[in-house]
Amino acid sequence: MPRRGETAVVPIDVDGGGGGGGGGRGQERSKSPSRHRSHGPGHHGRHGPHHQHRSRQPPPPPPEFRPFRRWFPFLVPLFIIANITLFVLTMYINDCPAHAQAAGAAIGGSVGESATAQGCWLASELGRFAFQSFKENPLVGPSSATLLRMGALETSKVTKDHEGWRLITCIWLHAGVIHILANMLSLLLIGIRLEKEFGFMRIGTLYVLSGVGGSLLSALFMVSNISVGASGALFGLLGSMLSELITNWTIYENKFAALLTLVMIIVINLAVGILPHVDNFAHLGGFMSGFFLGFVLLMRPQFGYISQKNSPLGFPMGVTKQKFKTYQIILWVIATVILISGFTIGLVLLLKGFNASEHCSWCHYLSCVPTSKWSCKAPNNYCMSSQLGNQLNLTCQSTGKTATYVLSNPNNMEAIKNLCVGLCS
Repeated sequence: MPRRGETAVVPIDVDGGGGGGGGGRGQERSKSPSRHRSHGPGHHGRHGPHHQHRSRQPPPPPPEFRPFRRWFPFLVPLFIIANITLFVLTMYINDCPAHAQAAGAAIGGSVGESATAQGCWLASELGRFAFQSFKENPLVGPSSATLLRMGALETSKVTKDHEGWRLITCIWLHAGVIHILANMLSLLLIGIRLEKEFGFMRIGTLYVLSGVGGSLLSALFMVSNISVGASGALFGLLGSMLSELITNWTIYENKFAALLTLVMIIVINLAVGILPHVDNFAHLGGFMSGFFLGFVLLMRPQFGYISQKNSPLGFPMGVTKQKFKTYQIILWVIATVILISGFTIGLVLLLKGFNASEHCSWCHYLSCVPTSKWSCKAPNNYCMSSQLGNQLNLTCQSTGKTATYVLSNPNNMEAIKNLCVGLCS
């Protein structure tokens, strides 16, 4: 018996006879032809039924033709695990209760006791994994000092301290539980589908480069802010979906409906970036990087070329089809030039300390639009300080409030930071 997937070849008697048994030899058939003579319907003789009366199994259906390879998604789940692991590690290092207690002791008196009591959220339930107070971090997460220690992006760290690696490390950090839940859910919904279609190499490269592009634009415009999060990389995936639809336009059905849906999703997500405390420049930089990377990395061969490549031998193929359309190649060249020149110019300007917001009076509206409901001023946890012995004078930059404190340990920066947060709140 042939194994599953094999084909059994059955000899046929050209003289019109029923043919031998499945394993019969030609010599035996010529010696005893009467043994293979038909005796009427239903009669098969001692040696089994004749082949013309045997019911043959229908051939198995051919495998489903897939013009493009389907990949098993494993890189995107690994990215999600890495982001969550780093957030847990960040909260472990943050150790809010210990820092709050040390800051309270440095401040001393009733003010220090108040700072210790109000410094953390869920301290009794989570221990050292407790979150900073809502006044300091409304996203329910660690302090800005811990984020900087873990690799958050701050322009001065890149330009003055030459820590360019922060352009990459900030992609894997998140400011709080709300932040990481929103980003990881988006990555799960978008990234899995793209990795299935295009594989881990293309999507992994696209994700990281888009994140770096978002960090680069953020560092050029948001000079005084600390930036973390995978939002730039996620917007890069959205941008690549749009360019992939454009460059592979001829192989899609219902393309206009898909284009309209995708554009609406992108516009809504970018519109969220005009809210305060959201780094929309990272979103815009990631989106533009991903958009042009899609033309380079996600270009598909045409169906005519694939059909010819997979046609059986001897089958007439006609005129040889071109692998890519001319417009695909043109878009590939344009996108490659824009990407290389854009990243090069951006890095050179950043390393020279260029502040793009000073040369564009309206660009800040791309990241935040002030309304009667909120303000787009600098984050309110920044203070001007002056010290004389144990006496500390603080002035909140956003509110203008001024206060004087007497510290038992005037060199404790954690204590000064907590006092600034309380003053600005």
